[in-house]
Amino acid sequence: MNLRADDTFVEDEGWHRASGHYMEFLHRNQDGKIAFLELGVGLNTPSIIKYPFWWMTAQNLRAVYACINYEEAVCPKEI
Repeated sequence: MNLRADDTFVEDEGWHRASGHYMEFLHRNQDGKIAFLELGVGLNTPSIIKYPFWWMTAQNLRAVYACINYEEAVCPKEI
């Protein structure tokens, strides 16, 4: 389990390196065709994945947002 619930969350050098690659990818593709695929994200910490995906989808008319979740598969009607 890798949740920000206690001190077992993995945020080491590798995590920061991967985060940098992810941010570079988002920057390079911010205006292109992109699919934001959200898998199993609930409302425990929506500001980490869910809300940024919604915002980036709303900002890019060529973006698509898809959510796969048993109980919380929702999104704003604007996207």
